[in-house]
Amino acid sequence: MYRIIVLTLSILFSGAVTADTNIDNQNVKRAVLDYIESQHKVEPDLMKRGLDKKLAKRTYWESKDGSEIIMETDFETMVWVAENYNKDGNKFPSSPKVDINILDIDNRVASVKLTVDDWIDYMHLYKNENNEWKIINVLWQYHDTKKHSSKP
Repeated sequence: MYRIIVLTLSILFSGAVTADTNIDNQNVKRAVLDYIESQHKVEPDLMKRGLDKKLAKRTYWESKDGSEIIMETDFETMVWVAENYNKDGNKFPSSPKVDINILDIDNRVASVKLTVDDWIDYMHLYKNENNEWKIINVLWQYHDTKKHSSKP
């Protein structure tokens, strides 16, 4: 009898873990989609929903004098990007490539690789006190690394 109870409880708890994992996967993916779709569709509210206010987005960049710097972007700038970058509708293909690869989710943290037409983003997300997944860190680069330059 004891074995049946233990087996039943094990099955019930494993189902709950799978359900939580599926929900977390969906919510992590939604935050990443908010980030990229906000730029495609010019919807800054999506960007606000997907990002943490302490976002740190970084890439390496070659300045005009030839030195390499780390270029940083914050929450407010990314909201501005969502509102302005694609206003004319010409920054992305009509059917943009969006590939979201969730590398890992462990309790309240996740790591994701987003591959789009011209660049990749490696993202860190966390689940906040309101049970919302937010992007807190992004490290990105163009596929064509020659674009990482301020030189004409």
